[in-house]
Amino acid sequence: MEHTSATPAGGVTAGTPYIRRYRPTDHAALAEICVRTAHEGGDSSALYPDPGLMPSVFAHPYAALEPDFVFVLDDGAGNAVGYVLGAPDTVRYAERFRAEWLPTVRARFPLPEGEPRTPAEEITALLHRPEHMLRPELAGHPAHLHIDLLPPWQGRGHGRALMRTLLDAFHEAGVPAVHLCMVQANTRARAFYDRLGFRLLPITDPAPIWYLGRPTARDAAL
Repeated sequence: MEHTSATPAGGVTAGTPYIRRYRPTDHAALAEICVRTAHEGGDSSALYPDPGLMPSVFAHPYAALEPDFVFVLDDGAGNAVGYVLGAPDTVRYAERFRAEWLPTVRARFPLPEGEPRTPAEEITALLHRPEHMLRPELAGHPAHLHIDLLPPWQGRGHGRALMRTLLDAFHEAGVPAVHLCMVQANTRARAFYDRLGFRLLPITDPAPIWYLGRPTARDAAL
């Protein structure tokens, strides 16, 4: 599967979906994909009135801070219809998120006063606390990732191909293992990750979430 910014003219048949690196022109598509898949794998727009909130936490900062680890599924006509993105060093990413990304969005999404009372306030609180990504139990899985595809593109092998592309990029960068965090209610996603060799990590969290991890090497079953 294509790892670079190749275009159909560069060896991919026009109209054939393929994987390429993120481009700045994909900015709006990244946001749409994020919003339409952010609630247990489904549309989150009813929960978060500002459509920029979820992308500002889970999509756009990766494009800004870690562009070498952001890949999209192109529908063959130049449109991004899915993505996989992540950071090779979660500790470093959290530091850069606070220092470089948060100042660009905090005016639009100010920290709520008191305890969060709505889903939007909960996510806004996470935005202001990137350190929530850091857990000592994850030291052996320094990278982390997010993967999302629009519904019409799910269940067709594209998710597996996207995942392989990012894992290869991590492996080539010398990263031994990766983790992800997911809500337990998204059972379909859990089955997908299980098939790709992710395993439950022994991390206790009061929230209804799972931490899953796997090596980045190809011989770790994908």
